[in-house]
Amino acid sequence: MRFSSLLAGALGVVLPAAVASAQKLPLSTSSRWILDADGQRVKLRCVNWAGHQEANVPEGLNKQSVDYVADFIAQQGFNCVRLTYSIDHALGPDVLVSDSFVAAASAASVSVDDMNGMYAQIADKNTFITADTTTRDVYAAVIAALWKRGVMTILDNHVSKASWCCNIDDGNGWWDEGFGYNDMNSRYFKTQEWLDGLQAMATWSVSQPGVIGMSLRNEVREWLLQGLNGRADWYTFMTQGAERVHGANPELLVIVGGTQSATDLTHVRVNKTLDWSGWQGKHVWEWHAYSFTVTFAVAKGNCDLLKQTYGAFDGFVLEQDKDFTAPLFLSEFGFGMTGGPHDGLSDDDDAYFQCIRDYVTGNDAEWALWAVQGSYYVREGAVGAEEPWGLLDADWNGLRNPNITGLLEPMFKVTQGP
Repeated sequence: MRFSSLLAGALGVVLPAAVASAQKLPLSTSSRWILDADGQRVKLRCVNWAGHQEANVPEGLNKQSVDYVADFIAQQGFNCVRLTYSIDHALGPDVLVSDSFVAAASAASVSVDDMNGMYAQIADKNTFITADTTTRDVYAAVIAALWKRGVMTILDNHVSKASWCCNIDDGNGWWDEGFGYNDMNSRYFKTQEWLDGLQAMATWSVSQPGVIGMSLRNEVREWLLQGLNGRADWYTFMTQGAERVHGANPELLVIVGGTQSATDLTHVRVNKTLDWSGWQGKHVWEWHAYSFTVTFAVAKGNCDLLKQTYGAFDGFVLEQDKDFTAPLFLSEFGFGMTGGPHDGLSDDDDAYFQCIRDYVTGNDAEWALWAVQGSYYVREGAVGAEEPWGLLDADWNGLRNPNITGLLEPMFKVTQGP
């Protein structure tokens, strides 16, 4: 198979093996940099691959084989995948894939026949899947296929209850043991199950070469009274989660996002930083930014002001020699890929992308595009739903927007270092 490559413009030729050879594990951190085992900088240039929805299996395997998707990702020049999972999966790794798709039908309120049809397609395209294959086996196959091609994996706990993320009423937003509990935002976010799930995934990751980090929780977000205690619950539970991960696998990077859906880290500057002495040399901050992000809405339409706003809420952690200084990973950004006057982007998406690209490249920061998947098994009750922001087209054959190669090219370059 052949793909056009995002890395071609930056390096002149696609050499996944050369990328892999530079990734000597384990990774560590020093100041704002991520380093390999030889102390050389590693810049994360990643793409998201969702697996956190009702089927608890990475998306798209009904369209293409694991090897096909891994080839595509590697040949675009990405050096890592942010692979999402649910706590349902973390605590229930031995569910047969066939049973998981049956259960997904009930959980998503869709036809069992439709989901069984999805499973049959997956088994047809992925010969390693048998009647005895579990959902955890599929995750292992994905990670192994990626690492065979030199692509690292970050395990991201996206939700507790396997489902689409995120809505303020989805019950996955804030720890249920935190101050100001409300059912709408916290009914599925069982704190102790979350901690146990993180520990289980970290323990399992020891046996999975190529897993280099874990993101503790995607897009935590307060609602009503939550967070009004100085965000004390964020400090308490993020620390507990990090300690569980580091205790189970000390080689992993520990990736921690702020509040307001991973857009606001201001409390570590104006209140106090998170004490990461328990996982020293492994701490990474993460943040998200989209065109619709409410946190940054006041600056929309003015790129200079928007970049200042990015810095005020999140980017300040890159400032050297502060107690909060650590690498900053833009673990989600993205835009529509279905067409528009600006190399396939709409006016709004183009303005957003040009600005976020300038901000990221100006700081030579880590990033992960949302997302590789061109479709979903089921999303919010729609079987086979298309992902218009997906890098791959709906059939997972190739790039949805062929112009994305040139658009992302500057972000692949490494321009700074320790």
